Amino acid sequence: MAEPNTTTAAALSAAIGIAGLAPGIDGNALIGAFTGAALVVVTSKDIGVFQRAAYMLISLVMGYLAAPEIVSMTPVHSTGVAAFFAAALVITVTLQLIERAKSVDLFAFFRKGE
Repeated sequence: MAEPNTTTAAALSAAIGIAGLAPGIDGNALIGAFTGAALVVVTSKDIGVFQRAAYMLISLVMGYLAAPEIVSMTPVHSTGVAAFFAAALVITVTLQLIERAKSVDLFAFFRKGE
């Protein structure tokens, strides 16, 4: 019998592939975002299952949504490649921004303006 993780990954991959066939869905961007999100989940260490699922969902959605913007602003012409990179980077970049925001003293910033 296959492991639950393998079975879940296979089912999710099939669902993404089928969703990519629906009208109005950019299949290239969807598959690119899925592979980028899968890369994030596979390389994430020391986190729980629920956090991995959240990372997967956030990366998938943001990678898909960011692909058209990346294509329009960069020399990348494939929405699949753009979605892959967006999905792979969104969690890392956002977590870094959150950590930096925690160390910023907003009161000191506003006091300088006076």
